[in-house]
Amino acid sequence: MILIVVKFPVRPERADEWTALAADYARSVNAEEGSLFFEWSRSLEEPGTFVCVEGFRDSEAGAAHVGTEAFKRFVEQAPDLVAAQPQIIYVDAPDVSGWGPMGEIQPR
Repeated sequence: MILIVVKFPVRPERADEWTALAADYARSVNAEEGSLFFEWSRSLEEPGTFVCVEGFRDSEAGAAHVGTEAFKRFVEQAPDLVAAQPQIIYVDAPDVSGWGPMGEIQPR
């Protein structure tokens, strides 16, 4: 699995545009054959920062993703909306296939 986490600092006056772009992008990525998950969150400590967490089946699926029209459209539009360069963590975890249960917390 390829795990990617990216923090996007968004210009406050463009947050509504960002939210619309991000929602459309998430729908497109989640529909890709090699996508395991794609989710957006908003930072509690930095409300202008949006975080995406995405997982792809393998490096081939990740490579296919960057060739999609959705990705190209996103990287074309995002520079007008971000306040600074996004920061990324990219991990290739070949022995992981997705989410697993957290052992420390279970519902009471």
